[in-house]
Amino acid sequence: MNRINVIGTSGSGKSHFSRRLAEKLDVPYIEMDAIFWLPNWEHLETKDFLLELQSLMEQKKWVLDGNQSKTNTLKWRYVDTIVWLDYSFFHTFKQILFRSLKRSWSKQEIWEGTGNRESFRRNFLSSKSVILWMLQNYWKTKQKYTKLFVSELADSVKVIRIKSPKQAELFLANA
Repeated sequence: MNRINVIGTSGSGKSHFSRRLAEKLDVPYIEMDAIFWLPNWEHLETKDFLLELQSLMEQKKWVLDGNQSKTNTLKWRYVDTIVWLDYSFFHTFKQILFRSLKRSWSKQEIWEGTGNRESFRRNFLSSKSVILWMLQNYWKTKQKYTKLFVSELADSVKVIRIKSPKQAELFLANA
């Protein structure tokens, strides 16, 4: 495991898990959202995003946190391991709900230098709500990754499906 992509639906804990895994393996941690998002919730154009991501993925070892489908062609050229955090709907919903409440209350900047913060309005009363995104996409994401894990790609890379926080802790302990 040298180039690892951690995937999962919004709220599954990809960032937390990926940071811990990168620390355990003593390799760079690449957070796709931190690259993608600019101040005022603007984002990089796809071309610039992919160029920035590619320059980081040329390193020999890393843990990459992120799903964005537009990056798949690029990611799959580099990755040797995919870890899917495939937690239950209720566990994931609980995690995203508590995370959203915490971020709304704390007003902590999400990605350093962007000034982007989550608010109660954004998280609970907006069409841009990450909670709404999770509710609309949980089952689609699960279906997409179920297919990925039996595709030709799965024949050429190591695929690991983690279905509970207990499995995640065991994986990290043995990484």
